Amino acid sequence: MPILQITRLFKDFSGLKVLLGIDLKLEQGERHAVIGPNGAGKSTLFNVVTGRYAPSRGTITFNGRDITGLRPHKIARLGLARSFQVTNIFRTMTVFENVRNAILSRNGRRYSIFPTLARMRDISEETERILDLIALLDRKDELAGELAHGHQRALEIGMTISVNPDLILLDEPTAGMSSKESRETVKLIEKVTEGKTLLIVEHDMDVVFSLANMITVICYGQVLAAGTPESIRKNQQVKDAYLGEERK
Repeated sequence: MPILQITRLFKDFSGLKVLLGIDLKLEQGERHAVIGPNGAGKSTLFNVVTGRYAPSRGTITFNGRDITGLRPHKIARLGLARSFQVTNIFRTMTVFENVRNAILSRNGRRYSIFPTLARMRDISEETERILDLIALLDRKDELAGELAHGHQRALEIGMTISVNPDLILLDEPTAGMSSKESRETVKLIEKVTEGKTLLIVEHDMDVVFSLANMITVICYGQVLAAGTPESIRKNQQVKDAYLGEERK
């Protein structure tokens, strides 16, 4: 059974048609990239899948459960976590506090409910383990807003995996990065998503072909092609619509 199945998904905004019957299937353990030119509907697709937008029509099934139209927090609790195209961190909190809060949210804890000292010790140890994984342990006491852009993206990825999701969605994780930062981020993503299922929207084709073992190309709200990276490279329609153009 696919971990995620999107069937005939439509989305329009007051008559503006953005998604026109998207079909997408994601298997357990797959690294699947969604690519396409600007305005193709990539981020809208992510926003519908994660509950930020309600679909106009169609169904979304996650781990065998219909999640169509569920609110974002309910979808997140089912094991789906995402990052955003614009870095979404708590800038006035420390790096440590950002990751710790993500871990606390995993089980629905809130600041009004105080875990036991033993539990807090476990949470602190888990927080440091994740910070070490994303190479930010030595910056744990710095304010998140004072980190360099690449480190902020690493922190957001760390927060995303902190909730121990079954499916990780990353929305343009290398946006605004230099080539060196992009290469480092690819290595980080490979490391932190090992053995997990990944769905990624990304404009950098080097990043896409480094990470993905399946690719879906959408253009004007429709699926143009889907398949392995090698088949996508050879697809003439994809070359004409996207890969052959110097545009995002």
